[in-house]
Amino acid sequence: MGFIQKFGLWTDIQTRTAAEVEDRVRAEGIDVIRFSFPDQHGILRGKTLVASTLQSAFSAGVSVASSLLMKDTSHRTVISIFSEQNTTGLSEVRGSADMIMVPDPTTFKVLPWSRGTGWMLCDLYFRDGRKVPFATRHILRDVLGRLGDAGYNFMTGLEVEFHLTRLEDPCLRPGDAGQPSTPPQVSLTHRGYNYLTELNYDQLDPIFDILRHNMQQLGLGLNSLEVEFGPSQAEMVFNADLGMQPADDMILFRSAAKQICRRHGYHASFMCRPKLPNVMSSGWHLHQSLCDRKTGANVFMPVEGGEALSSTGMRWLGGLLDNAAPAAVFTTPTINGYKRYRPFSLAPDRAVWGEDNRGVMLRVLSGVGDRTSRIENRVGEPAANPYLYLASQVIAGLDGLSRNSLPGPSADAPYNVDAPMLPATLSQAVNALESSQVYRDGMGETFVKYLVEIKRSEIRRYNLEVSDWEQAEYFDVF
Repeated sequence: MGFIQKFGLWTDIQTRTAAEVEDRVRAEGIDVIRFSFPDQHGILRGKTLVASTLQSAFSAGVSVASSLLMKDTSHRTVISIFSEQNTTGLSEVRGSADMIMVPDPTTFKVLPWSRGTGWMLCDLYFRDGRKVPFATRHILRDVLGRLGDAGYNFMTGLEVEFHLTRLEDPCLRPGDAGQPSTPPQVSLTHRGYNYLTELNYDQLDPIFDILRHNMQQLGLGLNSLEVEFGPSQAEMVFNADLGMQPADDMILFRSAAKQICRRHGYHASFMCRPKLPNVMSSGWHLHQSLCDRKTGANVFMPVEGGEALSSTGMRWLGGLLDNAAPAAVFTTPTINGYKRYRPFSLAPDRAVWGEDNRGVMLRVLSGVGDRTSRIENRVGEPAANPYLYLASQVIAGLDGLSRNSLPGPSADAPYNVDAPMLPATLSQAVNALESSQVYRDGMGETFVKYLVEIKRSEIRRYNLEVSDWEQAEYFDVF
């Protein structure tokens, strides 16, 4: 009896799908399969196995080092794996002991840009069959389970901005290696400021066409390709879907876009605000609503004219506002992302909501009889871990439902209204998360403590660096 069967880690659907995947791999002549898991930052990691080992992977899983979950965004291990008392409190990770990647056959794809290559997502377990508490796909699945117990399904849609540039110098000289390494040198694909113009779209069309073709072959539900306001800035919008699927789609979209662009001499970056002249910040706007589990009806839809949302929707809205500060670690997990929050920029700087207003944090789009009635959260950055972003929204929304939280009146002048300011730095957001009982209960004490340590390590490294601003400001004057 293999590891997966021994601990009952697959559903009946996964078991049936596994057999179908094996048949497909043989029929289509797949040579290798990439087994990947999303780490704490939403970066895919894993191993590539030859196709003949698939049956073994579907029985025993695939082993990987647990130190992969102890790293910051520079890939440095920042939580000790050799200490008797590390932050995690888990002996299972000591000495970088193995975890087991358990493939999810329902996520299997054939990568259209890599000949003979299959791909699937995995979930992480310890060798005794317990879920790894830092595995973010588990966290979202558990949170969605609690939402299901309350009688709802979570519907989300992705609207993702990113920068699409030409790769001029990949910076692969030995001196460019490091943690972090030297970023690539790029040039623009369009000069910006001609928002949604056909001329700028045509300049992007060669690489857009390649991306569109690959995304459609992956079945990612691509809806539109758009030219954003800033230089070399683009946006892709995806159809709404239920539960875990949008997070799985986002993790694959980001990784696929970067790989495809690199192969064709371009560079895709989901960094919020790259250090490029005249740049504009990128956001990830998350559209969300609740559906009744039995009927499928949108429970955010207002019942009477004059209502922004139903009573359920308003209480959910209140929960998102009440928990905006600690949620920022999940919606905006990088130091760079907080440079986007500024007044009069079509990005939020405080926790307010409004009806069809692009300056608020939570934009309500709804109407009586409108089955697409929803909340658009405009606070997120495209570098966010999608599993944690979605989970943070559900946890905050459920808190609002349980407390009958009310969001107050719509903000027609969002940059002037008296309302709690969003965290101005990652450090402020981390402090808010550390003191949030809502997220300690929702994600677990162990996970919150673990994530706080990783983020504070990043902040410490940032504070020790001498920036260009400091050099220009002080080097000559003093």
